[in-house]
Amino acid sequence: MSAGLAPSAAAADVQSRQWYLSAMRADEMWKVSTGKGIKVAVIDSGVNPDTPSLKGQVLVGEVPKAVGYKAAVDYLGHGTSMAELIAGTGAGGGLKGLAPDSKIVPYRIALKGLKSEADKKEAPDPAAVIRAVADSDAKIINMSFGIDVDFPEVAAAIKYAQSKGKLMIAGTGNDAETKNFIGYPAAYPYVVGIAASDESGKVGAFSEHGNYVDMAAPGLDVPTWCDATFREYCDGVGTSMATAIASASAALVWSAHPDWTANQVLASLIDTAGRDWAKDDPSTYLGYGLIRPRMVLEQSNFNPGAANTDPLARENATGVTDEAGNSPSASAPSSSPPSKATSAGRTSAAASTSDTSDNSTMWIALGAAAAVLVIGGGAFAVIRSRRAT
Repeated sequence: MSAGLAPSAAAADVQSRQWYLSAMRADEMWKVSTGKGIKVAVIDSGVNPDTPSLKGQVLVGEVPKAVGYKAAVDYLGHGTSMAELIAGTGAGGGLKGLAPDSKIVPYRIALKGLKSEADKKEAPDPAAVIRAVADSDAKIINMSFGIDVDFPEVAAAIKYAQSKGKLMIAGTGNDAETKNFIGYPAAYPYVVGIAASDESGKVGAFSEHGNYVDMAAPGLDVPTWCDATFREYCDGVGTSMATAIASASAALVWSAHPDWTANQVLASLIDTAGRDWAKDDPSTYLGYGLIRPRMVLEQSNFNPGAANTDPLARENATGVTDEAGNSPSASAPSSSPPSKATSAGRTSAAASTSDTSDNSTMWIALGAAAAVLVIGGGAFAVIRSRRAT
């Protein structure tokens, strides 16, 4: 599948709209790390390897045949957008990835928007894909998709991937203004849940909140492909983009410290996250704060802690709970919003935009009586962080 930029498309200046690159001081970080040597598995709607920004960046040949059905054919434009946000070279006026020398390994699953029943039938199960990635040499798993149902087989696959040393990152979801459901896989133990923030460090009103939010990254007014025609970029909002930017942040750190474990990479990002609240009292909106990989990269002797210490041990042991401290029932849609007790006035979901563009994806639970719901990821690392607005 080939793609090109139409002369009339507003792609030539798309990099000028990537506000978070300057906000995160990407030029300074790239002097230390560009993500070289790190492979990121993007589980999504597929990844088009022929956009100008992704040529040479997508390792289609490394996808196992058993789970590689049409991995290089993107039926939404979503997976390609996530890949460009992570590893785009910026060639041809395309998106510049935050980790431009990292590589993408694409996987395609059935998400809302996949119209062909034959393709839905052939699409690999998310649990099988996660296990395949776990057995590969990709270090980071980017999951900008989800549902409000806890599937035991997916939970087991996540646990297996964790045992294989993978760093898994997923968006918390974009439905806070209506349902604020508990979104999986972000809510599973060992998955880093990412919320979306704007340029000022405020969490988007749409961004799901609860005790499964671990950090935040840029997710408002972030350009992505408008659709699968790959002719034009549109500015949108979503935790999907925040997830991709968080994955790229991790790639930068891991590239600079290749001997670190997933625990140490995550611990370093948590320790340096922008926040103005106590580290031991994470926000239900921004978690441990706004992701700031630069703060790790500028310290060549940064101490990431013990290799085998889980930085999310408390959350992983407790699991997702509602306001009463109860866990949602397994294998059934959640009806109450997740929340963790917080100090009065410390959390809020201030919106800087009313844009509800569909820049997140929805996982189709094939063969299950489950609702198809939204999830995604994105947020931005500022020095001036906010838990309250």
